[in-house]
Amino acid sequence: MSFTREKIRSGEKMTKYQRKVLLASLAGIALENMDIMFLSFSLSSIIVSFGLNGSQAGMIATITNLGMLIGGIIFGHIADNYGRVRVFLYTVILISLACLLTYFSVNIYLMYLFRFIAGIGAGGEYGACMSLISETFPPEKVGRASSVAAMGSQLGAMLAALFAALILPALGWRMLFVVGVLPVGIVWYIRHDLKEAETFTQLKQIRAGSHLKDLFTDGRSSWQTVGLTAMVTVQIAGYFGLMNWLPSIMQERLGLSVAGSSLWMVSTILGMSLGMLSFGMIMDKLGPRYSFAIFLIGSSLVVYLLVLATNQLTLILAAIIVGFFINGMYGGYGAVISSLYPTYIKATANNFIMNTGKAVGGFSAIFIGFLMDHYNLQVVIFYLSTIYLVSLVILLTLTGIKELKAEN
Repeated sequence: MSFTREKIRSGEKMTKYQRKVLLASLAGIALENMDIMFLSFSLSSIIVSFGLNGSQAGMIATITNLGMLIGGIIFGHIADNYGRVRVFLYTVILISLACLLTYFSVNIYLMYLFRFIAGIGAGGEYGACMSLISETFPPEKVGRASSVAAMGSQLGAMLAALFAALILPALGWRMLFVVGVLPVGIVWYIRHDLKEAETFTQLKQIRAGSHLKDLFTDGRSSWQTVGLTAMVTVQIAGYFGLMNWLPSIMQERLGLSVAGSSLWMVSTILGMSLGMLSFGMIMDKLGPRYSFAIFLIGSSLVVYLLVLATNQLTLILAAIIVGFFINGMYGGYGAVISSLYPTYIKATANNFIMNTGKAVGGFSAIFIGFLMDHYNLQVVIFYLSTIYLVSLVILLTLTGIKELKAEN
């Protein structure tokens, strides 16, 4: 499958239906990430409420990631066999239900259960959204469309920060998750009248029955799946390293206040959003191999700007530039995976690769903590720079990506 395959539904402007698909996908991904970020903002309060130690608190995120991996496999299978739109609806309902149930967590074990349910819903949504986009937009616009949809993750983070600032001090962490149910109505409304793409419905009549083993049919497809999973792992590892650890590191190194570190977060999110928009356009022009290579090399270099930052102004500039490169690639994975795998296995491929990468990449926060305990910031930056170069080497070995061409 190639970016140069015959154009379908092509035109200079998006149709009304394409806009609806894009908006629904962006809103769904925003809801998913908002729920995940609620946990980050409320974790310290949850620790106090239940009297948790560090290991017990860390298990909440670990169990959520496990739920995402399992949910990705289950809902990927359902989406490939019964429809992307149906799964999109199911996962939104599941995420909202888990948000509401979290309010009733009277002990840590119920918290684990409800966050596991939330993870199942969050893990299933990505593949349905990206598959629907790839089947609705013409090939020369899939990169931009998937990148715009992926910006929902940044929108979700900003909404989570806003709700947390307004609700946590006055009403506590439980009400924060209850409020998280409200945007579901918006997503539900946007989803109304969505229908399956013709490419999916036609294929369903010919062949049904996607299976996880179809991602590993031979040596080439197996390495493609493993390699893409490794690249996503690097993507997530860099993201967690940047967002979880570096604000506190910079607080100590530059003597920033909490407000100053919050400004760093906003600047980083701004850079990430600009990077996603730019990456989508570059990928549609140059193809995925060159665009990923540019951003991976850029990421390995610009992370050193964090070492050179000496005050708040230079830190903000560094945050924008670093965010631009390290997370600009995020939206491109959905487009690439959807192009490399056949229609009957697209959602399964997207969910398995993305959620496995998230589950493994999430351990980067633990590893960076170890490096900070025993070494210094320069070692952390060297680690981040190195993993992007490793991802670049993997990219160059994936012949499927090499064969994808930009639309001329």
